[in-house]
Amino acid sequence: MYRCPLCQQSLTQHHNSFVCASNHSFDLAKEGYLHLLPVQQKNSKVPGDSPLMMQSRRDFLNAGYYQPLSDAVNQYFSAVLPQQPVVLDLGCGEGYYSNRLMQALADKELRLCGLDIAKTAIKKAAKSYPAIKFCVASAWHLPFADQSFDAALKLCAPCEPEELARVLKTDGLLLTVTPAPEHLLEIKQQVYSSVRLHSDQIEAIPGFEHQERQELKLKLTDLPADMVLNLLEMTPLAWKFKPEQKQIFAASSPQISLNFYLDMYRKNRSV
Repeated sequence: MYRCPLCQQSLTQHHNSFVCASNHSFDLAKEGYLHLLPVQQKNSKVPGDSPLMMQSRRDFLNAGYYQPLSDAVNQYFSAVLPQQPVVLDLGCGEGYYSNRLMQALADKELRLCGLDIAKTAIKKAAKSYPAIKFCVASAWHLPFADQSFDAALKLCAPCEPEELARVLKTDGLLLTVTPAPEHLLEIKQQVYSSVRLHSDQIEAIPGFEHQERQELKLKLTDLPADMVLNLLEMTPLAWKFKPEQKQIFAASSPQISLNFYLDMYRKNRSV
């Protein structure tokens, strides 16, 4: 399934290493993940989310506040995937959604790969969920062979559509999760005098045909202050707040809107 990120030849496993015909070698980390992100594909010295953002996200997700979103993703895939599907989770972070999808589709004998550019997140994911194959890699240069996956999940993650189409099988499915207009509206109102809502337009993704859309709306109420702070820190909006503003907002027990679009796409047969 894996291919070399340097020369694009197939990687073959030899004990705890994956080696290509050009003798590029990549070792499995002790946690069980593969590091397939060469220096030339990094966008910074330590790419990916900051440690604070990752810890905040992990604490918030593990508290269950986004579980309805995870359930909606799982139900979507459960309804459309065949037996023994192979699925890619792009930008999987610490593996919260990956793990819950793996559990939900256990009867289908799901095989799941999680990819993220942040080594710290993948290290945590691999240690927590050893049944899932995780790798550190770029979503713009996917280290997988052509037509490796039946489906992919792209949950608020960037990627290269041409690369995604390449690694999906004929008629492969892509489920995207994106913010809908009212997502985190109350937080935005704290930092913008005129709030610009997220678009409700369906994204045209080259190489894919849109199939259907589902909207998910939730209200978070009575959030403990520490969870409000976690929610703030796991979003780019945190940079808009002064430290004292964060504390005041968190202590106000705000009601916060969650609003997502789940869009299902199918790979064009011509790709």
